[in-house]
Formats: sequence, C-alpha cells, structure tokens
Amino acid sequence: MIFSLLPDRLAGGVRKLLIASTAMGSMGPAHADTIPPPDIETQNRTTVRAAFEKWRAGGNIFAELLAPDVVWTIHGSAPVAGTYRGVEDFVERASAPLISRLATPLVPRVHHIWADGDTVIVRFDGSATTTSGAPYRNKFVWIFLMKNGAVVEAEAFLDLAAYHAVVENNEPRSQ
Repeated sequence: MIFSLLPDRLAGGVRKLLIASTAMGSMGPAHADTIPPPDIETQNRTTVRAAFEKWRAGGNIFAELLAPDVVWTIHGSAPVAGTYRGVEDFVERASAPLISRLATPLVPRVHHIWADGDTVIVRFDGSATTTSGAPYRNKFVWIFLMKNGAVVEAEAFLDLAAYHAVVENNEPRSQ
C-alpha cells in the first residue's frame, strides 16, 4: 500500500516543483532597467531595407552598407562572375562597367527581404535606361552575411546575359 502511494506523492511533489519553477521563471528579473538584447534579425533586415530605400531615392548603397573588406561573389559563367575582395575591387570591376553604361540610375524595386540571424536575403528587380536609350531590366537575389550592421560577405545571383549585353552594346557615359 505504501509503495502504491509513493508514485502519487512523488508525482504531486514534482508537479508542485514544476509549477513553482515556472512561476518564478516567468516573473523575470527584479530590475526594471534590464533590457532584452535586440533582435539581430530585425536589426539586419531594417539596416538592409533602409539602404535599399536610400538607393531607390538616388543614394549610394555601397558606401554605408558594405564593410570595406567585403568579399562579394557573383555566381555564373560570364566574364563578370567571380569573387571580388573589398569595396573598391567590386565597384571598379563589377559595378562600374554596368553603371557607366546607364544613362539613368539603376532603381531597385524590392520584393522581399528575409533575415535569419546574420544572413539577409534580398529579392529585387532593377531597372534603368542605357546610354543608347534601351531599357535595362534585371532580377537579383543578393545574400548577405552581416556583422555589426555591415555586409562582410555577399553572393549575387542575376541575369548575367542582360548585364553583359549592356556592357558590350553601350558606350560609357562621358564623365
């Protein structure tokens, strides 16, 4: 008889202990000045969204968003595909050849920004007019690895044939 009551008593004691510990844990710290750590995903998503809004308004996305030593990889098999080390390398060899052949700024239209920890993925379209007057339209997916609010690694997926056609078939703007 005693042995049959023991499990019930233990179960009741364990139940009380669980209830008490749950209540204590939900009370939180006693200090009113304790602030929970910021949500890194929300911070990263907000940083990237603000940069794209600035870009859409005519600002320079690379100056503020990219770490100076960013490693940027463009995937594909066109001549521009490859890995660039540092903002200067990326701008000179990948961005400038395209941008110099556009008569109007490349304007992004963001479809979605996803964040998972330090990784941010941006799906957007870009459009502009080339120096020959033809439209340039492309679809992009950029994947960023963020550290301290800056992109330290980037991967870019885009229609490289469209990029290459602009570079090959349009004269650079005169400075």
